[in-house]
Order: sequence, then C-alpha cells, then structure tokens
Amino acid sequence: MFVAAQPTLPAVSATLAPAGIAAFSPSTPVEGKTMLSVGETELNVLEGRRVTIAGALRGPRRKALSRRTVVLQSLGRRGWHTLVTARTNAKGQYRIRFSPQSIGSQLVRVRFAGDATDLPSHRRVGRLNVYREVGASWYGGGGTTACGGTLTSSTLGVANKTLPCGTMVTLRYGGHAITVPVIDRGPYVEGREYDLTEATKYALGFGGTGEVWATR
Repeated sequence: MFVAAQPTLPAVSATLAPAGIAAFSPSTPVEGKTMLSVGETELNVLEGRRVTIAGALRGPRRKALSRRTVVLQSLGRRGWHTLVTARTNAKGQYRIRFSPQSIGSQLVRVRFAGDATDLPSHRRVGRLNVYREVGASWYGGGGTTACGGTLTSSTLGVANKTLPCGTMVTLRYGGHAITVPVIDRGPYVEGREYDLTEATKYALGFGGTGEVWATR
C-alpha cells in the first residue's frame, strides 16, 4: 500500500515570541525611571559660607537607590557644569555641602547620571546667590540718570561707581531680595558701594544707610 509522505515542518522553539514582541532575556538590563527629590536647601549665603542641599534618589516603586553618585551642577554659558559630587546612603538620601569660590548668582540643579539598570534624572533646585556684605544708602528725587534713564519714585535700580550700566545685581536685606539694574553713578561717600533708588529701598525694607548683601 502506498502511504503519502508527510511534509516536514520546521521545528518551533518554545521560547519564540509572537510577531512584533521582542523576546526577553534574563540578562537584559531593565531600565527604570528615577526621581530626585530636594528637601533642605540653603541657597542664599555670604561668601565663605557653605551651601547645603539635601534630598533623596528613588527608583521604580519609590525604591531607595543606595550608593549612587549625585552631582550638583550650575548653568553657565556652555551648559551645565558639575560643582561637586555626593553619594546616597542606604536609604537613598544625599546631602551636598559646597563652598562657592566666588560671589554671583546662577541656576543650579542636582543630577543622577543613570547606570546599567536605572535611567538618569535631574531636578532644578533654584538660583544660588552668593553675596558679599556692602555699605549702602539711598537717594530719590527726579531727573535723568547717568545711564540715560529717568529717575522717578517708582524706578527700580541702583547707582554704582564702576559697574557697567544695565548690570543686574541681586540685593538682600532682612530676608527680602530683589534683582535690579545699575542705572546711575554713585554713591560718592567713603564706605558705601551702592545707592538704592527710593523704590528699591522700599522693596527691600531698607533704612537710611547700612549694610546689604549684594551679588556684585
């Protein structure tokens, strides 16, 4: 009796994934989202004082990511630049202590670069202001300023003998802060570096003469 030969079928692997779905290998790294939190911060300091930033690094399902490197970065003309690094503890917490080398104002963030199992993340912290203490007074009236503007009771700005017109200066006094431009020249009294306009004086709650913090 003649028996028809059965066609030979290709072997099918038990691990073959359905079309369009990639096969999973136990050795494939599983990347997970991460989140940086920021808690305690001190971003307004006098020159020579330390900046403190603290928070935590969490992974998927808020799992603490321990022994990971977190960096503090500042934004400059060429992008983000690393200022200092820190390591998370067993609970995923980090504490960054940094002593700025110069006065000024700049945006800062904390960043985790990521690794074989977890994705990178970053978190804006705010503006770091490093001040110096300077003598100041205030002036009012009207007329034209040395920088070409008009002075009124609502004009925000400061007078300074050397800074270019338009230079932005952040001032801090009694817990109040304001950023204003240089609009005039002066003061011409020994020991004083800034003359605040009437509007700037009231915005800060400043008295007649005294010490203020300035980023320039």
